[in-house]
Amino acid sequence: MTEPILSLRDIEKRFPGVHALRGVSFDVRPGEVHALLGENGAGKSTLIKIISGVHRPDSGTMTLDGKPVHFSNPNDAQNRGIATIYQELGLYPELIGAENIFMGHAPRRRFGPFSIVDWPEMERRAREILADEPTAALTEADVERLFDIVRLLRERGVGIIYISHRLNEVFELADRVTVLRDGQYVDTMAVKDVAEPELISMMVGRTIDNLFPKMHAEIGDVVLEVRDLKREPHTRGVSFSVRAGEIVGIAGLVGSGRSETAQIVFGTLPAESGEILISGQPVKIRHPAEAVAHGIAYVPEDRGLQGLVRAMTLRENNSMAVLKEVSRSTFIQYGSEKAMALEAIRQLAIRATGPEQIANKLSGGNQQKVVVSKWLASKPKLLIMDEPTRGVDVGAKSEIHRLMSQLAAENGLAVLMISSELPEILGMSDRVLVMREGRIAAEFTRAEATQERIAAAMMSDNGAAPAAAQGAAS
Repeated sequence: MTEPILSLRDIEKRFPGVHALRGVSFDVRPGEVHALLGENGAGKSTLIKIISGVHRPDSGTMTLDGKPVHFSNPNDAQNRGIATIYQELGLYPELIGAENIFMGHAPRRRFGPFSIVDWPEMERRAREILADEPTAALTEADVERLFDIVRLLRERGVGIIYISHRLNEVFELADRVTVLRDGQYVDTMAVKDVAEPELISMMVGRTIDNLFPKMHAEIGDVVLEVRDLKREPHTRGVSFSVRAGEIVGIAGLVGSGRSETAQIVFGTLPAESGEILISGQPVKIRHPAEAVAHGIAYVPEDRGLQGLVRAMTLRENNSMAVLKEVSRSTFIQYGSEKAMALEAIRQLAIRATGPEQIANKLSGGNQQKVVVSKWLASKPKLLIMDEPTRGVDVGAKSEIHRLMSQLAAENGLAVLMISSELPEILGMSDRVLVMREGRIAAEFTRAEATQERIAAAMMSDNGAAPAAAQGAAS
């Protein structure tokens, strides 16, 4: 058996109020894809940050190529050949692509006594990298290309630690899998020797019988109707409706106009033309405050930049959409705000030290739950959810799906759900809309929708879908 490139033994790490890692051991071998699994808050990110030099362990040992190592910062890790790609994009929007790629390690050349950035070399190397092009931010169609790159690196003898909440990716790509739960090591196994239900049970400490707990709902009157909505080049005459108690899923490739359509309805992007009706009445929505006043709530795709103020507490984030309800005159009532946050923690099973925990210190899945709870506090008629379970573990996914289904079935909430995960679209939607190049390419009832039909409508040049599916009842 090949000796590990990297080995960690009995790693401990504490933060204020949190014992993040409890005696965790882990290793990765040359030419191996080693999947690291666990719920949000299990300790995966902390372990990766120790490996990449962001955090130092409180105790335990780490060896690289058989020699003990101690990284003081990420540069130390990079200089020893450890590269880390995080889930969140973390780009500098004001810089060009090549500058983002080589931030902190740009190629340089001598200019007399000085060292300057070698721009031609940086651009050449950036082109090479971009010719290859991980996967919460990718659609199903993009993932296989990523897999090809990972397999190529594996063939070159690179050891790869792969973290994903998509278990199908683990079974397709990984050689071994290690599971963490509540900061503790559970087990390491060859992927060929384990089944999906066993992995899920190991991660969450219980059996999840149904990842998509879809409840029967009585479909009521139309809550949202969109007629010929246009904002070039993103939306080009989009029309659809969503009824009370109904979950309408929107599928499509990145760039198809899915998110832009939702942002126009919520008022963050202005429409050039078209009409929006709420409960049959035409409305003008020029900014989010008007959308909220009409009973629309929006859980955005990027929770970090659009959904949360990460430097503020869970309590403060949770009340942002309903400040009038927790205020008297110009003063926020701390007791009311705290009670609302405690109810959100209970209802959505948010893992936090309490209402005063800073949002940035929550795991990704728990941050997502805070964004959802913030908008539920506004008691909306229409809930728009853009990638509702992006970067969320399997246990939290099931909880969010259950809550979505319950709100539709028991409260009559109309839900518009945008997702890049076709199993989620198929599992939760009463109707499926497929967008392509800014238009509705096809519409399917729940009974008609299949992964093959949706994929064909997303990618075919003419937006073709089976004739029986076109113009399904709305």
